[in-house]
Amino acid sequence: MGRLLAIDYGRKRTGIAVSDPLQLIANGLTTVATHELTDFLKDYVGREAVDEIIVGLPVQTNGQASENQQRVRQFVARLRKLMPDVPVVFYDERFTSVLAHRAMIDGGLRQKQRRDKALVDTISATIILQSYMEHRRLAPQP
Repeated sequence: MGRLLAIDYGRKRTGIAVSDPLQLIANGLTTVATHELTDFLKDYVGREAVDEIIVGLPVQTNGQASENQQRVRQFVARLRKLMPDVPVVFYDERFTSVLAHRAMIDGGLRQKQRRDKALVDTISATIILQSYMEHRRLAPQP
């Protein structure tokens, strides 16, 4: 069984999280400069078995597409061509930044540490992945 990999795609930085090989636990992996993301993913997928890539779909609270959604969709189209053997799915990422900040506060991080946008992106990717895995576990099986 391979890992699941989640992406919190941003204009400048992209947070990345991965599951353990049994797909039970989500862990923050890193934050990558978005212009280096494709090379990072090719390298990572070349070293690790990845069963699926989950990409956070930016949606506004009212359900409308966010400003970044078109960029995310274009990135996913390129990713699917680049890695046709790895399924790529979207997962609603509403409130992940808010939840990431809450997790940082609850974790006791100081205000200066909470301003680290790269850390927020990695935590957001972890929340996307954990939510996706929980949703998958709770979904009725055919």
